[in-house]
Amino acid sequence: MALPRTLPTSLLLNGREITYAAIQQYPAQLEVPVNGYEAKVLDFVRQWLTGTQEFSLTTSGSTGAPQAITLRRRQLEASARRTGDFFDLGPGDRALVCLNCEYIGGLMMLVRGLERRLHLTIVEPHADPFAHVAATAEFDFAAFVPLQLQAVLAAGHGPRLNRMKALLVGGAPVDTRLQQELQRLDAPVYLTYGMTETCSHVALRRLNGPEATTHFRVLTGIVAGQDERHCLTLRGDVTDDQLVVTNDQVNLLDVHTFEWLGRADFVINSGGVKVPAEKVELVLDVALAEIGESRRCFVAGQPDERLGQAVTAFIEGPALSSDREQQLQGLLAQRLSRYEQPRHLRYVPAFQTTATGKLNRLATLRSL
Repeated sequence: MALPRTLPTSLLLNGREITYAAIQQYPAQLEVPVNGYEAKVLDFVRQWLTGTQEFSLTTSGSTGAPQAITLRRRQLEASARRTGDFFDLGPGDRALVCLNCEYIGGLMMLVRGLERRLHLTIVEPHADPFAHVAATAEFDFAAFVPLQLQAVLAAGHGPRLNRMKALLVGGAPVDTRLQQELQRLDAPVYLTYGMTETCSHVALRRLNGPEATTHFRVLTGIVAGQDERHCLTLRGDVTDDQLVVTNDQVNLLDVHTFEWLGRADFVINSGGVKVPAEKVELVLDVALAEIGESRRCFVAGQPDERLGQAVTAFIEGPALSSDREQQLQGLLAQRLSRYEQPRHLRYVPAFQTTATGKLNRLATLRSL
């Protein structure tokens, strides 16, 4: 029979053990120097341990200018409770925190650890977080952005992932290549849906195994609805019982389940026909993978004298050869209506990203 795990009295931050007793007195009781990121992590943990009731955060800015937002402690506690219950996270379990803790995804990993009494191993965000922890370190729970998960798998850490209760991935779309690689994992991997205003994720979608699905399911106690634009609305204790109206158009299957269609503000009006950019992106991503060119891409409307906006595909990296481009256009023609097919392909050396590693479409378009 497995021995009960010890309860944490400290955390690991960039390989250094720091007791919670010392953190409560931070910075007075901390005798070793810390860098800027470590200082922000320790300051938040200190505030949590000493009972602070309100926290100021900044949205990621992937779809517009970053905005300041205030969240109450009870909202963060409710979010941690729902996730902890869903994944059966309890005292003594081990969590790897490798997302940026200045934003809601990483910050909620800290809250879950503190509320559920998990052993926390915190590392600054890196492409491969396992390169910065002990080779013998094992974890029960972790959250990644797709770039990190891709790097972790490429580095051969699949066996360590398989010993986890669950993995979360979010903050950016999961491309076709990564989806395929995840099918080799035994540990359950969930794509998250959420935002700063909802204290991180409020819905999950299983990506691998026999329970994989194309739909998101909201966590217990969250009420999902739609507005007149067919955009998702959310209300629950994580929103402090305030209605949050998103810009995400969904197919609401029932009050618990929805299919994400794309952002309303990414709809392209081309010749009077409304084209959902993210639907075209999914087809483009798959087509690129099929011709052996797995690259980041996105679709946006560009000014056009006749159409108003022309559907345009932006592909990261050097231009495709004429043969490959012809192959790509052929696949898109088979799978998209003539209104949805990109009229132009534009190649961008490197996309702009936000501080959390998300594709920043607006900044990329401005840079062109």
